[in-house]
Amino acid sequence: MLNFLKTISAKNPNSSRGGGDKPPVSVRERVSALRNLPAFLKLIWRTSPRLALANIALRLLRAGLPLAMLYVAQLILDAVVALTRLPAPERVLTPVLTLVALEFGLVLLTDALGRGVALLDSLLGDLFANQSSIRIMAHAAELDLDQFEDSTFYDKLERARRQTLSRTVLMSQVLSQGQDFVTLVLLAGGLVAFQPWLLGLLLLAVVPAFLGESHFNERSYSLSHSWTPERRELDYLRQTGASDETAKEVKIFGLSDFLINRFRELSDDFYTQNKSLVLRRAGWGALFAGVGAAGYYGAYVYIISRAVGGQISLGQLTFLAGSFARLRGLLEGILSRFSSVADGALYLQDFFDFFALRPRIVRQQVTGQTARPFPRPIRQGFEFENVGFQYKNGTKWAIRNLSFKLEAGEKLALVGENGAGKTTLVKLLSRLYDPSEGRILLDGHDLREYDPAELRQEIGVIFQDFVRFQLPAGQNLAVGRIEERTNQPRIETAAQQSLADSVIAKLPGGYDQMIGRRFNGGVDLSGGEWQKIALGRAYMRDAQLLILDEPTAALDARAEHEVFQRFAELTKGKTAVLISHRFSTVRMADRILVIENGEFVEIGSHEDLLAKGGRYAELFALQAAGYR
Repeated sequence: MLNFLKTISAKNPNSSRGGGDKPPVSVRERVSALRNLPAFLKLIWRTSPRLALANIALRLLRAGLPLAMLYVAQLILDAVVALTRLPAPERVLTPVLTLVALEFGLVLLTDALGRGVALLDSLLGDLFANQSSIRIMAHAAELDLDQFEDSTFYDKLERARRQTLSRTVLMSQVLSQGQDFVTLVLLAGGLVAFQPWLLGLLLLAVVPAFLGESHFNERSYSLSHSWTPERRELDYLRQTGASDETAKEVKIFGLSDFLINRFRELSDDFYTQNKSLVLRRAGWGALFAGVGAAGYYGAYVYIISRAVGGQISLGQLTFLAGSFARLRGLLEGILSRFSSVADGALYLQDFFDFFALRPRIVRQQVTGQTARPFPRPIRQGFEFENVGFQYKNGTKWAIRNLSFKLEAGEKLALVGENGAGKTTLVKLLSRLYDPSEGRILLDGHDLREYDPAELRQEIGVIFQDFVRFQLPAGQNLAVGRIEERTNQPRIETAAQQSLADSVIAKLPGGYDQMIGRRFNGGVDLSGGEWQKIALGRAYMRDAQLLILDEPTAALDARAEHEVFQRFAELTKGKTAVLISHRFSTVRMADRILVIENGEFVEIGSHEDLLAKGGRYAELFALQAAGYR
């Protein structure tokens, strides 16, 4: 067998891809992966103890039926043979018919229990899949933004998502394994009483096939695991090549052939590797199936010879032959399923690995209290003290040596060229990131001492790349304070404040109109209309700090001016940060912070910075010249 494993390993054409397959999983690793099963079974039990208990009870009942049916069949055959030896007048069929009726009842019971088990498996599996998906979404919401920007994290997330549905299959396999093991023990008892060495022959017939399946399952897991990034790319290419979101650019730039060729290259590569694997698996599987069949028929011939010799009855022949055949099938199924369960446990490790990820952005412990209460209202404001931030795997600092103060109730504008670090600063302020160096204070205390969730409840942020949720118009606005999604007056007020009410007035369904083309009856909006909806989320938030990161880029100059005039009126007494490339808007701020290459350049009012004649004055003059 070791030579066999070496032979088929040597024939494995790994891998035309640069990275190659994940190294084959050792037997020790596969057995070690079984330690995930108790935690997995505990999750299933928690999903629905009532359904789980009912499933186990039905399986235990069904496990004993094969032995009972074989025994009844033996009694029927022996009774028939006994009747044939009696004179015709003495042949009474009642006992035989009673046994046949009993066997018929066992058949009906077997079918009923099988259907009951399948029903409970389906219900329990659906509940488990739903709850697992919810757990994945809930856990993902707890993780940090920079984790979502890491490809390794996305591989873990993708594998966890894939496990959600396939783990319901594992659940059925584990429960079936227990059921078949009970049946095997019951049947083996009868076989051992007749001739113990037949069990040894049975093992010799099925173990080679088990080892072969185990090997190929290892190779299949390795191939699937190593292809996680490429699978994500295939999904991306499939979506990009046929999506309403990308159709314009695909047509304009003639990208279809490029996307199709890349998809074909990756999919053909995977097909080639998988084809080699399945062909070798089929070949060796056929060989070992032949070995198993030869073992079975060898035992069958031996049992027949004992019956011909008169050492056992025809009924016992039926019982023993049936027991051996069922034992062979059960043992093959158990061993094969064990391999699948072990592989499932390996995949299950991916599932638990995702939930083992922990956010780094958490509140720091404050002496004598669980968290520092968030100030209501903010009294002093925010202060950056020599703040620096570098993205993971980044080659340069996004922000460095940045020190300034955002006073409570002040409106601060951020100015700088693309890539200057403005959006990064906003993400630090809302604690989507923590500084790599330095600290940010709120009312004199480190921002990390406040509960992140409570902090974000008091901050309303609209990013330039805001999400266009495929939801009704009212719910799209309510995203800003989703717990108020049934508060229609508040939603309508937010729409009026952001000027989105004029957009909604044109929709056939008003606030109930589905926005976006993904679902039936959906209506898409222009970029400017979407931005007004997004702005409404900020007003829906009613937070102490409002941050607008290029929220009006799709609006014309007049519309943007109107939006910001409204913004200035509605945020009186509140702290606000706004980013805009239009200086006609920026000049509305109390102060303007100019940053370049992530570093502080200057800060002051519009008039002060123009009088200073520095970088702001230069940028203002360049933009003004474009309008002359």
